[in-house]
Amino acid sequence: MAAGEPNNNDSVTLNNHVVVTVPNGKEHHEKQTQVTEDDTNNINYWQRAQWLRAAMLGANDGLVSVASLMMGVGAVKRDVKSMLLAGFAGLVAGACGMSIGEFVSVYTQYEVEVGQMKRDLDMSNRGEKELELELEKRKSLPNPLQAALASALSFAIGGLVPLLSASFITDYKIRLVMLVAISGLALVVFGSVGAQLGKTPKLKSCIRFLFGGWMAMAITFGLTKLLELSGLQL
Repeated sequence: MAAGEPNNNDSVTLNNHVVVTVPNGKEHHEKQTQVTEDDTNNINYWQRAQWLRAAMLGANDGLVSVASLMMGVGAVKRDVKSMLLAGFAGLVAGACGMSIGEFVSVYTQYEVEVGQMKRDLDMSNRGEKELELELEKRKSLPNPLQAALASALSFAIGGLVPLLSASFITDYKIRLVMLVAISGLALVVFGSVGAQLGKTPKLKSCIRFLFGGWMAMAITFGLTKLLELSGLQL
């Protein structure tokens, strides 16, 4: 090959001794894509699942609980004040209950796993590599405080959706329709976000969130309406 004549990789030869290679655009793009894929593959989805489960459970529970509570009250009380008071009380009580319950349950799981690891270490003589693997495993232990905060925050965010959607609507029927519609839309968004973060099928996740939430609202509204129709003074 003649001196100075570029090859397919844009290589340049000077005095038959020094070769300077400049990667072309295609190779550079492929390397960037490979780096991105490597970063994605290095994500520990087991660790992510711990707080993702708490966040998704809290958001779904907050939205569905508050919306269903407001629908139940709305079945017998048409004024907006009663529905908003019931929704606000449900939001505060639910967020506190979810946070405390998540902390207690996850901390119990943490103590059980740590105790088992200590027993395993005491009962066997392990080599250096096995001890390193054990320490690495401890990094994936559940974090009670993280789970509690994720549950409380996500419950509050989920509960705010139905609460705000009915705050400024005075007409009774329109209020109920908007409550169901906006809550349904938020459930689809929660399902999609959860599937994206967990790398799971989005359609199945959205369907689970949507129909599960609508079912809870319908059951609560229907049973409360039956109590009113039965002659019980509410």
